Amino acid sequence: MKRASIGFGGGNFLNFFKKSATNWIIVINIVFYFILFFLIKFFGTEQVLYYVALQSNEFFSGKIWTLVTSMFSHIELWHLLANMFSLYFIGNFVEKLIGKKRVIWFYLISGIFAGLFYVFLSHFFGTSLIGGRLFGNPETYAVGASGAVFALLGLLVVLIPKYPVYLISGPIVALIIDSILPVFVSSQPVLSIVSTVVSIYILLCVFSLISFPDSFLRKISLPIKMKLWVAPIIAIVPLVLIGLFVDLPIGNSAHIGGLLIGLLYAFYLRKKYKRKTALIVDYFSE
Repeated sequence: MKRASIGFGGGNFLNFFKKSATNWIIVINIVFYFILFFLIKFFGTEQVLYYVALQSNEFFSGKIWTLVTSMFSHIELWHLLANMFSLYFIGNFVEKLIGKKRVIWFYLISGIFAGLFYVFLSHFFGTSLIGGRLFGNPETYAVGASGAVFALLGLLVVLIPKYPVYLISGPIVALIIDSILPVFVSSQPVLSIVSTVVSIYILLCVFSLISFPDSFLRKISLPIKMKLWVAPIIAIVPLVLIGLFVDLPIGNSAHIGGLLIGLLYAFYLRKKYKRKTALIVDYFSE
């Protein structure tokens, strides 16, 4: 068995697409981002979100297609880059373990499941103040691929739990600061400047993923080394706790839904392919 490697390989540019279904998913997300970008310029953000974003009230009124469109929709550039860089590394890793066809179907099904998890929790529990912060207000629009990305991460948590990884914690810290600051600062110009700085910082953190391990970019992104099984806990639990007190622009329930289906599918694979998955667990353990 060869150790899985992540990258373009030694071929030409077409190999970027030939060898990876994950890369095609990334391209679709990027194309969809630019389509939405121009649509928003002509029709406005609210009008576009009305047709592509996932919202509990609208979903139960018949807009079931938003389960799919929302998982390919990103309004802010930093959100797109953060999800696509995560998808590139995690998705290609998963693809090498389970294959192209499985990763495509798993990505789509898990994204839909994460969306359903979000709208149902939002619909039944999101009308109160605490419920809205935990599960999302039924009138809040939700977009992004992170539910499906967390599903891929959940699968790896079971298949290679002891694999050492670095969690880039800088963007999480920055988003928390940006969300908490309005509680203490009322000046809109100051808040706008801080939001701009936060967006630039998040972009730098995203690009740090492709920088050298000891580079300045990697250091300012606050990397935390841990076993893979710890990563989703660190990525979700602090945001859920902080979300009890302030509104965070993060769909924690969708992340949890994606993580759950990823865990379930991984346990199914471990039960069905005991020998193969045991080899994978052993191979990627220190």
